Amino acid sequence: MTLPSRSHLVLKNPLLSLLQRSKSTSQILQIHAQLITNSLISDAFAVSRLVAALTSNALNMSYADTLFAQIPNPHTFIWNSMIRGHVQSLNFEEAFRVFDRMRKSGVVGDNHSYTFVIKACGLMMGVGEGREVHGEVVKRGFDEDLFVRNCLVGMYCRFGELGLALIVFDEFCERDLVSWNTMINGYVGVGEMGKARELFDEMPDRDVVSWTMMIEGYGKKVGCVSRARELFNEMPERDIVAWNSMIDVYAGVGDMDNAHELFRLMPERNVITWSIMIDRNVRHGNSKAALDLFREMLCEGVIPDKVSVVGAVQACAQLGAVDQGRWIHIYMGKSKIGTDVVVQTALVDMYMKCGCVDEASALFDSMSERSVVSWNVMIVGLGINGFGESALKLFHQMEALGVVMDDLTFLGVLSACNHSGLVTEGLQIFDEMRHSYGIEPKEEHYSCLVDLLGRAGQLHEIQDIIATHLPEHSNAALWGSLLAACRTHRNLSLAEMSSERLLDVKADDSGAYVLLSNIYAEEGRWEDVLSTRKLFSDRGMEKEIGTSAIEVDAGVHEFFNNDRSHCLIEEIRSVVWNLSKTMVSSL
Repeated sequence: MTLPSRSHLVLKNPLLSLLQRSKSTSQILQIHAQLITNSLISDAFAVSRLVAALTSNALNMSYADTLFAQIPNPHTFIWNSMIRGHVQSLNFEEAFRVFDRMRKSGVVGDNHSYTFVIKACGLMMGVGEGREVHGEVVKRGFDEDLFVRNCLVGMYCRFGELGLALIVFDEFCERDLVSWNTMINGYVGVGEMGKARELFDEMPDRDVVSWTMMIEGYGKKVGCVSRARELFNEMPERDIVAWNSMIDVYAGVGDMDNAHELFRLMPERNVITWSIMIDRNVRHGNSKAALDLFREMLCEGVIPDKVSVVGAVQACAQLGAVDQGRWIHIYMGKSKIGTDVVVQTALVDMYMKCGCVDEASALFDSMSERSVVSWNVMIVGLGINGFGESALKLFHQMEALGVVMDDLTFLGVLSACNHSGLVTEGLQIFDEMRHSYGIEPKEEHYSCLVDLLGRAGQLHEIQDIIATHLPEHSNAALWGSLLAACRTHRNLSLAEMSSERLLDVKADDSGAYVLLSNIYAEEGRWEDVLSTRKLFSDRGMEKEIGTSAIEVDAGVHEFFNNDRSHCLIEEIRSVVWNLSKTMVSSL
């Protein structure tokens, strides 16, 4: 950007040198006061540096707007600083409005002006505004500027107008790596990996960004993990970003074996590497592995970030390892790791899932900021711990405070009513969800409602709901809930109808077939028991083998049926055998 002319005295003023080094708002405001006191605020160069300092921090944009309004004839540099500041503050519409005011005031923009405003148009998806600016760029001769052209390509790629992006790209007299990568990224973004590969092969030079984009495109966009690995292997040099991308590709499709293998082969790792592994292990149900990785990361002296901390806390929640969860909570405080609303919500969820309702409630009450997820976690947590009325009270508190609710809020409070047998309240909330809040129930809500009515024995009401509201083919969870209610209340005809619907939706829920078989057995219909078990066998289903976990001396031990891998398995089996004999003898 072209800077205004300035006097020798102004240039040497120590305030301006200090202004360039200032980071905090308070320092900048103090310098502003000194510029006024020393009569330097009227100097064009001094005020331009002040505006540039303010707009470099998104938190200062309101103050920058106030100062800008008081400048009688701002020059291009100041206008550009304001446009750039609003773009960096993610206020793209305001950035375009400032640009429009600059044009109307008669100030001619430069290449930096167009670079900033084109970026704003792309990010706010302003197709009309972007085309308008493009026309002006051509009219004023800035279409030969490489940076402006790169921004135009990026803008059209964001709009999904890859044909126009390619036209601009093909008109380049010269291209740099940004030009190629931007165009390739456009094709990768819409999954057109064939065209992306053509450009990739044409590139005179490639950098790590080029390779990484292609690896992630094949692995994440089109699910071709083998092609992604081929590219990874072909890379002449790999940095930590490339390793992380390939690991994330494997982990994203649940191939944790290959992800772990690459993780161990890495020459170096950063906190992002550890965070990917911890987070993905949790998502794929390998909570103990995630927790082991978190401990290993700490032992190697890597300071965790919020992603790795949240992953570790979620692992504790899934394992019921409350002691380790508490330790992580304390560690975060001692290490001064920032705890935003996401981290605090994860901690609340962990305490709730471990049955520590008081600790969860205390943490929730202390939160300075709460998202709708925070409220949902509390409502669900109270419900699963048997505090249905407290969950209802919290739900009504949300209503009173005007917190925007989502469908998961209602699912949570319906589940809480379900666990506590609050049938009337649950039905009322279900009705309010549809008529007062305009949220259309999903199959999960109907499943919860069916379970609620089923537990109360109101099977005729369930039949009315099925007849009037439910789609012809609902999900397996709904029919499974109804089947469970039929067994409790011995309604064989409705149980058979539920099992037929389970077949219609091709449910592979082994538990549902076991339940139907048990219902027939209780009624003495042994031929039906055999036919149900034959159907179970013909469909190739097996009874699910769950895992159990126990926390002992800050360590988590996992077990599953017929597992003999534990180092103390013989001692454990001896204790279980002795306990079994004691129980039998006491009968």
